[in-house]
Amino acid sequence: MRLSRTLFATLLVVVALVIQVTLLARLQLPGAVPDLLLLTVLALALVYGHVGGALTGFAAGLLADLAPPADHAVGRYALVLCVVGYAAGLTKPETGQHRSATVPMLVVAAGATSSTLLYAGVGALVGDTAVRGSGLTELLLTAAIYDLLLAPFTVPFIMSMARRLESDPLAGEASGAGSAAGETAIAWLTSGSGLRARGTRGARRGGFRGTGSGGPRTTLLSRSARARAGRIKGVKRL
Repeated sequence: MRLSRTLFATLLVVVALVIQVTLLARLQLPGAVPDLLLLTVLALALVYGHVGGALTGFAAGLLADLAPPADHAVGRYALVLCVVGYAAGLTKPETGQHRSATVPMLVVAAGATSSTLLYAGVGALVGDTAVRGSGLTELLLTAAIYDLLLAPFTVPFIMSMARRLESDPLAGEASGAGSAAGETAIAWLTSGSGLRARGTRGARRGGFRGTGSGGPRTTLLSRSARARAGRIKGVKRL
């Protein structure tokens, strides 16, 4: 990532982590905890793509692993957010911007559930069996609900700031697409005029006589006129 991206993503991740540890983790809500750090990673991944999402997710997860009061193995949440950020970045369209809020909200819901499942799966691999059975189901439901409720207040704002920092990449892509379309149209027009020019030369070589591009058309009209005159003469003779 470029330096501006790195500084902006680092600032957002640090702010999200501070709010997560000092405020959201102390709400004593049933089930899971609203994950502002996850929403930050998802929002940046939707703008920066899969590579930026993976790097941002790994850095954010590593900071979360090291920040107190972390009670799990270092690298566990970094792996989870790296995978989730990569997968979320794959949904970035070629135009650079989603047409509606449906896809980002689906990405948030999928990210909340998949991050919880991955966190529990990695914990099972390293011997952490704290989440089992009905506890996992409750965590999945509450994590999706809390993150979906928090997403409209955070994800659009973060995505808007990230796009502004990119010096309006959408406009550049749009102008590039417009120039490419213009070049394609010019190529089509040029090839079409070439075909017409070749057809005119071929018609002239075949005996057509005309002025400029109207030669073949004039010859066809003269033929039809002669044929019509012949039919009229035949009627007169009868």
